[in-house]
Amino acid sequence: MKKILVAGATGYLGQFLLMELKNQGYETIALTRNSNKLNGIGVDKIIIAEVTKPQSLTDVCIEIDCVISTVGITKQKDGLTYMDVDFQANVSLLQEAKRSGVKKFVYVSVFNGHLMRNLKMIEAKERFVDELESSGMDYIIIRPNGFFSDMIEVLNMAKKGKVYLIGNGEYKGNPIHGADLAEFIVNNIEKSNIELKVGGPEILSQNQIARLAFDALNKKEKIIHIPLWIRNISLKLFRWFSGQKTYGPIEFFMTVMTMDMVAPRYGRNKIKEYFKELAVEK
Repeated sequence: MKKILVAGATGYLGQFLLMELKNQGYETIALTRNSNKLNGIGVDKIIIAEVTKPQSLTDVCIEIDCVISTVGITKQKDGLTYMDVDFQANVSLLQEAKRSGVKKFVYVSVFNGHLMRNLKMIEAKERFVDELESSGMDYIIIRPNGFFSDMIEVLNMAKKGKVYLIGNGEYKGNPIHGADLAEFIVNNIEKSNIELKVGGPEILSQNQIARLAFDALNKKEKIIHIPLWIRNISLKLFRWFSGQKTYGPIEFFMTVMTMDMVAPRYGRNKIKEYFKELAVEK
């Protein structure tokens, strides 16, 4: 297996994947709608396509051995829904991969997805997981815990002087750096028909992560704990008075804040150093 196509190549994880694949000797093909975001990242080939437009995917998988998809809505504002992107766009890419004789499809979903299928964002991802597992193609489902990039919101709150947490802040998790996750994926790329759960090397409570953010900024810590009943009312209000693009991320964030999210540990990067790097940049 030598030729790997990365869909969602310009995203947080996609860029790390391209670099790690290149480091390990794979031929890398980046599938993106904006090649400018790949400046400085050495790839063998760039294919410009809109994954939400099936006709633009024609022949993108010719002579490809493996597709890795990180495709999903993040902060896009083009009127598309989770079903349009996280589900249907990946289905279109999977169909094109099968038509072209691709040997394997690797999909990056989310840890504990089976517990959150009621959430709009996760419902779409898990529907695609179902589709991939029944497709007849060799597959790998990667289930990472939260990304380090998700923790930027904690640092932004700390910068403003207060970090808001739901409940007592003692739920634990081990988010993972994009470089570590990319390494994990590439190291396991020869496996088939398996789901792999993975998190970062440190298991920390939400309170501990908040304190690390304040420490990185050299600011006095002030953590506000929001009662669960306020969270429940807030979710209902957001559901009634905001669109899916606004409500979806908030619903997901407020849900994972009320459960332990501890996955098998992997990697070397620590949140403390990540926060310090960002604090210097700011």
